[in-house]
Amino acid sequence: MTTQQANTKQIWHWLELVPDPEIPVISVVDLGIIRDVEWKGDVLEIIITPTYSGCPAMAVIAADIRAELVKQGVNKLSLKTQIAPAWTTDWLSDKGRARLEEYGIAPPRQAGTPQHCPLCKSTSVEKISQFGSTPCKALWRCTSCLEPFDYFKCI
Repeated sequence: MTTQQANTKQIWHWLELVPDPEIPVISVVDLGIIRDVEWKGDVLEIIITPTYSGCPAMAVIAADIRAELVKQGVNKLSLKTQIAPAWTTDWLSDKGRARLEEYGIAPPRQAGTPQHCPLCKSTSVEKISQFGSTPCKALWRCTSCLEPFDYFKCI
């Protein structure tokens, strides 16, 4: 398949192969940071919204997207960062939320607290720190199994 023949549905499929570098079980598509994919002549333009404006993983994400698409035969590529509207955890896909929990990270909830421990499913949880392993996560602990876990904060 040449890049001229690759439709946007195929491009989205290829982007689903690109993992988030901080949480490798979730793709950049399921994370919700890919805002648009469009051919502009013979150049593929991809719009990316970072999870927050100072996200240190954006350079790695852009390089990984570029590498995957070049591997698929897309050689003319424009990656653009769009910060408005700001990314929100509402943009996470249902598949992404499920993958977070399977990985041991409690997915975000509008209530601002985890529904349950992602490891044992107990609802007896407590916040240890508002700051977790990355700026978008908080550190919680299950008071039943006593294991700590990250909670993906609502943004």
